[in-house]
Amino acid sequence: MAGLSTTIPASLKTALDAEAMRTGRDVSSVVTSALSEFFGLPVHTLFQVSISGALVAGVYDREVNVRSILEHGDFGLGTFAHLDGEMVVLDGRAYQVQGSGRVLEAKPDAGAPFAVVTRFVPRLQIDIGPVASFSDLEAFCDQYRSSGNIFYAMRLDGHFQRVRTRAVNPPQPGTRLVDAARAQSEFSFEGIDGTLVGLWSPGFSSAFSVAGYHFHFLSDDRCHGGHVLDIAATSLRLSVEPLTDFRLALPESEAFLKADLRKNTAEELAYAEQAH
Repeated sequence: MAGLSTTIPASLKTALDAEAMRTGRDVSSVVTSALSEFFGLPVHTLFQVSISGALVAGVYDREVNVRSILEHGDFGLGTFAHLDGEMVVLDGRAYQVQGSGRVLEAKPDAGAPFAVVTRFVPRLQIDIGPVASFSDLEAFCDQYRSSGNIFYAMRLDGHFQRVRTRAVNPPQPGTRLVDAARAQSEFSFEGIDGTLVGLWSPGFSSAFSVAGYHFHFLSDDRCHGGHVLDIAATSLRLSVEPLTDFRLALPESEAFLKADLRKNTAEELAYAEQAH
């Protein structure tokens, strides 16, 4: 987040304080919303490319490039064309965690079949911990969700005692995600500083997204990362943004248009999200 210092007329300051009190929001949030409307840059909006069911069905060719993804958000996650690793979008940059464990900053023209991003504007920042496991992390984050019917972006920064991640490897074309997941690479890191980039999606979104929590990790030195399987930390800084505007861009590729996406893929997707 960038800081802003400015001088405004007393009348505007009075109106600003009154709006903050009326809505229960802080002044920063009110100013952000006003500037967002003035410049036409949406905030509290989750932008998604394609649907999770397409990935499950083996539709993971290039649908959009990284440049286009970053035009819609500076925080989020996804994957790359041909399932070549995990995507972590943090502070306006996109990183690729490959199955070899190598981490690269993605080039603007790198292709992606699926991504979910937002312009991260947290409404809440608080220290939590200790966190002993992934289920512990979910329980902590649950305390700061006021609804089960909207989306949330969650960022956690700090020193991790342990982080376990995975990264997918490119399978043969057309391989279903559940089969590709069986050949994923898994990594364990200890005593590492970094960030969890997370999204929580409501149950009704399972038809087109990953319901529940979905976290990717990136180390501060940008050398390690991946889809999070488990963590442990003494204390973490949690930042939370409720997201009430959802926008979905569907691909126009022949593979997507001709794919049979009628099947309920929630179980296969849940399997692919786990350790193997």
